Amino acid sequence: MKVTFLGTGTSQGIPVIGSSHPVCLSENPKDKRLRVSVLIEWEDFAYVIDCGPDFRQQMLRANCSKIDGIIFTHEHADHTAGLDDIRPFVFKQGDLPIYVHERVLKALETRFNYIFETENRYPGAPSVLPHVIENKPFQLGNMNVIPIEGTHYQIQVFGFRFDKFAYLTDMKFVEEVEIEKLKGVDVLVINALRETEHISHFSLSEALEFIDKVKPKRAYLTHISHLLGFHDEVQQKLPENVFLAYDNLQITI
Repeated sequence: MKVTFLGTGTSQGIPVIGSSHPVCLSENPKDKRLRVSVLIEWEDFAYVIDCGPDFRQQMLRANCSKIDGIIFTHEHADHTAGLDDIRPFVFKQGDLPIYVHERVLKALETRFNYIFETENRYPGAPSVLPHVIENKPFQLGNMNVIPIEGTHYQIQVFGFRFDKFAYLTDMKFVEEVEIEKLKGVDVLVINALRETEHISHFSLSEALEFIDKVKPKRAYLTHISHLLGFHDEVQQKLPENVFLAYDNLQITI
């Protein structure tokens, strides 16, 4: 299995528009972060988790010519706003499968009503094949995917386990019964917004505590704010099995 980090930034991305923060002015490519998303590939399958406003740029940068579907963690704009840009895949492949919580599907139907229109459809509109997912395993290709439920401020959010790999973002609280689902993973990806506490995201210390509970062989931090600091400086402070993810990073599980 190959995982490509398409984006590792928080909702504003880095650099933040108009910001004079030193991290936003950094010339290190690892300090430039698009909105958070990953591409997961195994055998002949390719799936993307989340489809934010940088989706088109991410697909071009990754030279991605085919995806088998998109899995959504939740409905916030930095995870969904790029849905219109699936059109090239739809024109080539047909209706694109999407995997969503029922609440998230309703939000997409409101925000992108023209995509879900059944009468008087605009001929150039993209089309999707929705699959409603719940907190129970579901199948993607030949892979059994296990949802990991958490809380992001006041809303439910899904993370996902793919065999020995697990991807969680926008988490603030995860119940013990959900953490148990992660035991035995080799690679864990988890959000770490900044050093100070945040109302809806793990801070760095909270993420490290979570990693210590799960005990993966390797862990990668994502959904990173400029307030966390310079990539290279933060990496030096992390435990030896914890890595600060960056855009375009590829790992193999």
